[in-house]
Amino acid sequence: MKEYATNQIRNVAILGHQGSGKTSLSEALLFVSNAIDKKGEVEKKTTVSDYMAEEQVKQASLSLSLLPTEWKDYKLNFLDVPGIDELVGDLNQALEVVKGAIIMIDASKGVEVGTERVWQQIRSRHIPTIIFINKMDKENVKFDEILDQIREQLGKKAVPFAWPIGHHDDFEGFVNVVDMKARIYDGNTCKDAEIWEEKKAKVEELHTLIVESVAETSEALLELYLSGEEIPKETIHKSLREGIFNGELTPILVGSATKTIGVETLLNLLIDMLPAPNDLEPLVATDVKSGEKIKRETKESEPFSAYVFKTVVDPFLGTINLLKINSGSLKNGQEVLIANTDETKKIMNLFELRGKQQIDLDIFHAGDIAAIAKLDGIETGQTLTDPKAPIMFAPVVQPTPVIYIAVHPKHKNDEDKISMALHRINLEDPTFEIKRNKETAQLLLGGQGMNHLNYVLERMKNIFKVEVDIQDQKIVYRETIKHKVEAEGKHKKQSGGAGQFGHVFIRFQPTDKEFEFTEEIFGGSVPRGYFPAVEKGLIETFEHGPLAGFPVINVKATLFDGSYHPVDSNEISFKLAATLAFKKACETAGPTILEPIVKVEVKVKDTYVGDVMGDMNKRRGRVLGMGQSDGFQVVEAEVPEAEITTYAIDLKAMTQGSGQFTREFLRYEEVPSNLIPKIVEAYKEE
Repeated sequence: MKEYATNQIRNVAILGHQGSGKTSLSEALLFVSNAIDKKGEVEKKTTVSDYMAEEQVKQASLSLSLLPTEWKDYKLNFLDVPGIDELVGDLNQALEVVKGAIIMIDASKGVEVGTERVWQQIRSRHIPTIIFINKMDKENVKFDEILDQIREQLGKKAVPFAWPIGHHDDFEGFVNVVDMKARIYDGNTCKDAEIWEEKKAKVEELHTLIVESVAETSEALLELYLSGEEIPKETIHKSLREGIFNGELTPILVGSATKTIGVETLLNLLIDMLPAPNDLEPLVATDVKSGEKIKRETKESEPFSAYVFKTVVDPFLGTINLLKINSGSLKNGQEVLIANTDETKKIMNLFELRGKQQIDLDIFHAGDIAAIAKLDGIETGQTLTDPKAPIMFAPVVQPTPVIYIAVHPKHKNDEDKISMALHRINLEDPTFEIKRNKETAQLLLGGQGMNHLNYVLERMKNIFKVEVDIQDQKIVYRETIKHKVEAEGKHKKQSGGAGQFGHVFIRFQPTDKEFEFTEEIFGGSVPRGYFPAVEKGLIETFEHGPLAGFPVINVKATLFDGSYHPVDSNEISFKLAATLAFKKACETAGPTILEPIVKVEVKVKDTYVGDVMGDMNKRRGRVLGMGQSDGFQVVEAEVPEAEITTYAIDLKAMTQGSGQFTREFLRYEEVPSNLIPKIVEAYKEE
């Protein structure tokens, strides 16, 4: 593959609902552009993008793949993005580096949940987009109904640039409405043809609408159109391109990825209508030295900078990093600065990546996407920059986990390997979280759903040969007291020689702070040197509460009296005395259990608001309010963590896969008294 200048590059994400044909289209794009000799098939596990074992087993994309190809002296970097909604990390990273997108729609199913999800994402980022209605060769496809659905659910700006044609409802090709050319599939290739007589009225009507919309963009064109003169084809293309750039127009194409119908037209449209990396607004970065915000244009003349948007763990090569060159150029042997860690690295393994195939290329120019390997210390979200002009791009903000599971190795000899394996996979996918809970002795994995977490575990098994058993997450409760009480604690021990003596009176009361210790000693009844021992004794005692052994919080302890022995008193004696005082206090202080409360924001369609609010009440949740975001309702609520451990799964079922939510720990609150015995019993058994 040769070098390409910035204006010859198109970076395009292929998006859509799972099963809409993204991977099949990727194969067709590579095949038509002669990047591959033969199209692979998902069912035969021979596609370029789905090369991982996990993807071939599930016959679904599970990780973003880079697929560069060449077409008419242009380079197109396609990013095949997984359609599974839980694998949102790759979607967010892909949309950070592209200037165009293809949204796939299955003609037999129309607009699906995943279609709406990616549509919202590209609209919020103002990414010019082409809609490709795939699988038009399936039976009983009603194109008019699909168009109505698209315009109703995705917006009125979606305009058909192609109209399907065929005998007896059999899809055989389409008319390019802009250029008024018909393309017919003969079983092997698509060829030019005459527009069928019965289709002429419809396509002429659509062509007229497009020309009218172009004419309205300027007075000169409108005057030309009204005078009956023909607007030049180049002018029509230029005007349509501007409309797509501005988000005022979303072209709709039709085709069949498996039969390679509509693919060549799509390639031409991507080059003609989608922006080059330097066509839109400059990128905003932070000057590392001054801390000020600066604009960096995607130009060869600017100092080098790049954003790392994907890391791939290869069992043989180690890590491979994919990066978008935001300015300047990058070549083998070049020294770069990792702006996030202030480390300087020398690039020695620079190449093009197509699926898992490495293609040698010594230099990449502004706007291109490159791959580097065997270079430790580089991670997703980091900025590589010219050491003489260091800048940093803000990393993509990823969603926090919404579901946790506990894992432990099936085989004891894998104890040491499990953390290393998870850390390596976390480089690939920063959207899952690894944390060890000391209180419950559980190793927890947090993710966007069970599909997401199962994918992580499959990767761990296939790459690092580590298998795990899964358990439910244990909720981390706390204990506290409800009443203000005073208690005496006396520790006295005599066993010949020096004995032990510590004697305290302590007032315990609830407080908003996690722990407070004060003293009100008068007259030296307890020497000042023993105050720290009393405090330390309470801190150690509070590690295991009186009811179920949970840590004690929100207690203020005031040492107000006591006594000591000039010979037998020591620190250990006063530590033990403090422990005895708290145990005595718990008899009347009303010890209770606190549970973690989380704030959730649930984003759903209007249809499901009632179901979600009713369900939240059943979970002991409190609905705080409602708002709107991207045409969805957002329900804000506070709910006990114990009630939403499987909410990611339940919400999907409740909303037919369209609901999303985020969660954030807020505080601890008292557990209802009727639930306390059950919690105590469960944890005391353990």
